[in-house]
Amino acid sequence: MTIAELTSRINAFRDARDWRQFHNPKDMAVSISIEAAELLEHFQWKNAAECEAHIAANREAVADEVADVAIYLFELADLLGLDLGAEMVRKLEKNAVKYPVARAKGSNRKYDELA
Repeated sequence: MTIAELTSRINAFRDARDWRQFHNPKDMAVSISIEAAELLEHFQWKNAAECEAHIAANREAVADEVADVAIYLFELADLLGLDLGAEMVRKLEKNAVKYPVARAKGSNRKYDELA
């Protein structure tokens, strides 16, 4: 399914429930943050191995939180009149300049710290 098709389906779900009145850009951004925090709870206080085990044992719950973040993000992009796919490509191209492979490969440093 394309981003446009998913966005249309999200909007149909929202509109069938008359929720558009509550879904303004500020509240959608707040909701993304809240759902992202709920996603983070799955990883809080766990090391890498514990995270892997938790994901294996709670895959659907983790996937639900990932989906919640994505649903709100798709709706926010639509509310702002952004072509999410095009914006993602634009940002990847921008990041490619900031993080050239020759300097960034294998490094977790921020772009302004790369030698």
